[in-house]
Amino acid sequence: MELPPGFRFHPTDEELIVYYLCNQATSQPCPASIIPEVDIYKFDPWELPDKSGFGENEWYFFTPRERKYPNGVRPNRATVSGYWKATGTDKSIFSGSKHIGVKKALVFYKGRPPKGIKTDWIMHEYRLIGSRRQVNRQIGSMRLDDWVLCRIYKKKNITKSLETNEDYPTNQINMTQTNDDNEQELVKFPRTCFLTNLLDMDYMGPISQILSDGSYNSTFEFQINTAHGGTIDPTYAAGLEKYNVKQNSSFGNQVFDQRE
Repeated sequence: MELPPGFRFHPTDEELIVYYLCNQATSQPCPASIIPEVDIYKFDPWELPDKSGFGENEWYFFTPRERKYPNGVRPNRATVSGYWKATGTDKSIFSGSKHIGVKKALVFYKGRPPKGIKTDWIMHEYRLIGSRRQVNRQIGSMRLDDWVLCRIYKKKNITKSLETNEDYPTNQINMTQTNDDNEQELVKFPRTCFLTNLLDMDYMGPISQILSDGSYNSTFEFQINTAHGGTIDPTYAAGLEKYNVKQNSSFGNQVFDQRE
């Protein structure tokens, strides 16, 4: 199989049916010979990437479908150690205004129904409209469709990755906390939290004292006073008044934001 450098295979649903599945069903060559013929139901999904030969995160296959029952139209979706189960509703695929095919989503379950265990393996199955009528059924044949096109991939489980992280990012701050051993402890608290919550924490006790005695302005006022030769310019005084924090009922609702 010779492909041009940088070749990527990301066809749309319409392209998969028009240029690949239709050609396969009519024994015509496909634009690129990268979709193998594999009976996927003879393998478990984690075995299929090795059968493809092309693809990194998703794999395409032409596969036949067999009947589950001799006189029925339900496909047999059982594999070696599990089964594929349809999920959601079928999606109609159009080329312009013409209805050309159907797309079905399936999820792989380990075990046997109804006690199968759901996995992260997903399959999109594409079939042509009226493909079942094109099969020349022989006496005793279990063939349901000559060819359907399947796209198989493994869904990234975001839930599991989030379980290893905390709900909120935290900052680590070295703060001296008085205890029996008089040791310095590493304190963790959320990056963003309400000031009222911080006041309730033991290690933030000095904050409430600073706010209560009004000494929080002393350093700032001293810096401005020193910068202006011992006197505070009226313009700076107005700016200073603008940034003063008033102790009232609304102050407790301000958000204390720790930023790096």
